[in-house]
Amino acid sequence: MNFDSKTLNALAVNLHGRRIGVINRISGDRYLYSFEDSYIEDANHPTLSLSFKGQSGGLVVPTRAVTGRLPAFFSNLLPEGHLREYLAAQAGVQSHREFFLLAALGADLPGALTITPMEPPTEASSESADNHPTRERFQEGAAFRFSLAGVQLKFSAIMETAGGLTIPAGGVGGSWIVKLPSNQFASVPENEYTMLALARAVGIEVPRTELIDVSEIHGLPADAGTMEGKALAVQRFDRGTAGEAIHMEDFTQVFGLYPQDKYHHRSYANIAAVLWAETGEAGTYEFFRRLVFSVLIGNGDMHLKNWSLLYPDRRTPVLSPAYDFVATLPYIPNDNLALTFGGSRSLSGITADQVRRFADTARLPASPLWRIVTEITDRTVTAWRDLPEKDLLPERLRSPIGNQILAAAESIA
Repeated sequence: MNFDSKTLNALAVNLHGRRIGVINRISGDRYLYSFEDSYIEDANHPTLSLSFKGQSGGLVVPTRAVTGRLPAFFSNLLPEGHLREYLAAQAGVQSHREFFLLAALGADLPGALTITPMEPPTEASSESADNHPTRERFQEGAAFRFSLAGVQLKFSAIMETAGGLTIPAGGVGGSWIVKLPSNQFASVPENEYTMLALARAVGIEVPRTELIDVSEIHGLPADAGTMEGKALAVQRFDRGTAGEAIHMEDFTQVFGLYPQDKYHHRSYANIAAVLWAETGEAGTYEFFRRLVFSVLIGNGDMHLKNWSLLYPDRRTPVLSPAYDFVATLPYIPNDNLALTFGGSRSLSGITADQVRRFADTARLPASPLWRIVTEITDRTVTAWRDLPEKDLLPERLRSPIGNQILAAAESIA
């Protein structure tokens, strides 16, 4: 079914199957999101995002249109970089025209959202208010099965009984994310698989993972199917045991920032402050454990989009399971943390002064934090020594990761 820019002017925003708002395309290539009155008036409405929560706890209703791209929350639902270019080409959409890309990808988004075109795709539709000369024509559903946000090439898939992976023919309903090998960095799937296994061993909640030969993945597009080696399959934590969608948002969405700002404008203490207000000690201290663990393994890429909230009861946020744990130092010597941690981005270790500055900024009690630092450090050192999965790594990765863990631990001690 074809849509073009002269007929498509509104997208319905559906949360848990209920229409809660509309993204309208208005004159001058501007876009405005509006909540449905029924959503505003419902005191028990499901949470879309903390970015729409006012200081007194009420709903903040958007009133200003955004020019040239979607409002930040919705922009963050779209993939980035090469993955965006790939999917836009598959859908026949210009990659910078986010409204049309979201229309193409909106059937299988992260969390419990679906985005659907509202106007019938006919040439006889009334004239659009849009005066932009460029026209888009795309095939509905052409790319939505590949719509999960991120940079690395990912696909939503179904794990088969025999252990293989199949990309759903219809594109919707995959309960696993398949992350393909990198052409730039060696053994990234093995790296992430091992780091997630290590996190699990120290008591951090992570999703189920599998390493699988690319040759065993069925339904990949021809250009991706030429890859060799291992892919990482990660069970989606935004899908329940019966396949039901669980809503989620990442911290670029929480802070109302665009994807290009995922390394800027906020610190780890800012994330902790939100978690303290919304989840209390449980979510905040678990976040801090993961932050310490990231320093220990030399993971410099824990930016805002790599921390997320889930809404299992549809209203109250909890910290999602950990994901995207990759030891980046073996690939990027002298790499730094993605955000500041107590005024520092160093991966060389953690100091008591650094932890105090972090606590002061986040307005947290400092006394429990150093105990968490030493506890996670001891657990990580012990778990790495006995971890069988580390044998999956080539020596050029295994040795630097082990050295980083020991060196960071010694600096903390």
